[in-house]
Amino acid sequence: MLEQAFNSVYSKFKLHFYQEIFRRFQDREASLTTVETFCMESIQALGSPTVNEFAGFMRISPPNAAYKVNSLVKKGYVRKVQSPSDRREYHLVPTQKYIDYYNISSDYIDMVMDRVKARFTPEECRQLEAMLQIVSRELMPEVGLPPEAE
Repeated sequence: MLEQAFNSVYSKFKLHFYQEIFRRFQDREASLTTVETFCMESIQALGSPTVNEFAGFMRISPPNAAYKVNSLVKKGYVRKVQSPSDRREYHLVPTQKYIDYYNISSDYIDMVMDRVKARFTPEECRQLEAMLQIVSRELMPEVGLPPEAE
């Protein structure tokens, strides 16, 4: 069934990420809590949101969001960049430290995509890409990411 196949792929991506995170914990490289990891993945996906945009998306209070963001700033995973258009506003930008951390999952995605391209024809890959874009843009309205973040 389609649902089982999709769930299997989604679960394998998650499990690979967890394996790598735990390996890093064992090597003492990881310093993000689980909640902080979720926060950083959201900030990355939202494409440099403000604290208020992050709070709204996560459905948490702005003070709670500010507390979480300040912890991430102290750990060196995110920085606040002043908006050129509204100097009162700051955007959250992941640092290279986080990008290196995040590459745990993106490197695996790249590896799997290389395998997909080797296994399927270019036309089949285009069809898969088109289907995934429709799923992302049209069939998942609950996760309202800005178009540039998709």
